[in-house]
Amino acid sequence: MPEGDTIFRAARTLNRALAGHVVTTFESVFPRLARVHEDSPITGRTIESVTARGKHLLMSFSASSTPAGRSGQALVLRTHMRMNGSWHIYRHGEPWQRPRRDVRVLVATADFVAVGFNIPVAEWLKSREMDRHEELRRLGPDLLAESFDAADAFARMRARSQESIADVLLNQRVMAGVGNVYKSEVLFACRVSPFVEVHRLGDDDLKCLITTARKLLKANVTEGLAAMTTYMGFRRTTRRDNPSERLWVYGRAGEPCRRCGTPIGIDKRGRDARLTYWCPACQSGAD
Repeated sequence: MPEGDTIFRAARTLNRALAGHVVTTFESVFPRLARVHEDSPITGRTIESVTARGKHLLMSFSASSTPAGRSGQALVLRTHMRMNGSWHIYRHGEPWQRPRRDVRVLVATADFVAVGFNIPVAEWLKSREMDRHEELRRLGPDLLAESFDAADAFARMRARSQESIADVLLNQRVMAGVGNVYKSEVLFACRVSPFVEVHRLGDDDLKCLITTARKLLKANVTEGLAAMTTYMGFRRTTRRDNPSERLWVYGRAGEPCRRCGTPIGIDKRGRDARLTYWCPACQSGAD
């Protein structure tokens, strides 16, 4: 599943290419999206913005008028990538990096074609209903938002006192943006066992996790790393001084810890049995 920084950077790149431009083509294999397009065309509308909220990508379209003269309301296309979805952006005539059969949504302007490949979740929302949308309303503080509320995130962590900290970090209702890679990396950076329950952690431990998660995500959306590309696969690193050593623990099962040399552990526990990587020595108290 893409991490919050990947969605943020995808949204920013799409926004740079599409915002302020008129839609010339809209296609979707999702019947509900196509039906709205038939009743109140997306073509002719202006793309007002593309933003990220946690792991949700939100593409906002202006209101329009139907042929019958009825006003079409402003709409927002909400997509969620889950495990395999991605947004690509191309200039007209540029070869695609994925086959046409993987297209789920296509939005084109005079200059660019934005293609959503293998996106499993896509729906139209009316702009005025955004604040009432169940999934968006229940998101925790967005780690990449300027208005990020660390105190709120801390309180939400404490409220889940009997859960393992690894599961809590992945819970988007606690903080929005952390995925499986950052879960392992942040826990290692703060020397916290992935499997310890929240009530066993001190306030400083939780504050370290919150601060580090925000720092790492923000580091990976730095303007200098986000040049316009045709593919939304962006470099992620939690060791920015040495790009050849990109991650401390994630994906390094059995390899020596970069701090102490202990073989990195791997396990599947907790909600959805997601893979967790950790150093048994640096993150003591794992069991």
